Amino acid sequence: MFSAEFPYRVRYADVDQMGYMYYGNYAKLYEIGRVEALRSLGVRYRDLEDMGIWMPVYENKSKYIEPAKYDDLITIRISLKEMPKLRIVFEVAILNEDQKIIHTGETTLVFIASDTKKLCRCPKEITEKLSPFFEKA
Repeated sequence: MFSAEFPYRVRYADVDQMGYMYYGNYAKLYEIGRVEALRSLGVRYRDLEDMGIWMPVYENKSKYIEPAKYDDLITIRISLKEMPKLRIVFEVAILNEDQKIIHTGETTLVFIASDTKKLCRCPKEITEKLSPFFEKA
């Protein structure tokens, strides 16, 4: 399993009139988490696109437990529990400053060859970086 965490300060632009994180902004946190998780492995979305690989969102799930509030320092925790093949599934947990889970979710992306617009396998640039996390002891 691969896991990574990234801090995020809830900004005024992120919240609704009640001072709670607007529900639509959680998808933005998911994207920040997955982009930074791949970057932490040495894989940039830009490089994948330059190689002709697109990663559109196939499915997004979200569960709101407690609200994130204006000026909270939250943590975006991203986990990959399976080695990607035709799709990659990012599990997400958002934690408050007390490290309590306040939100969970899951985003599934697929790999598409930009020239054919067809599904393709996960590029070796990702699987090579992830393989140490999934090798059996």
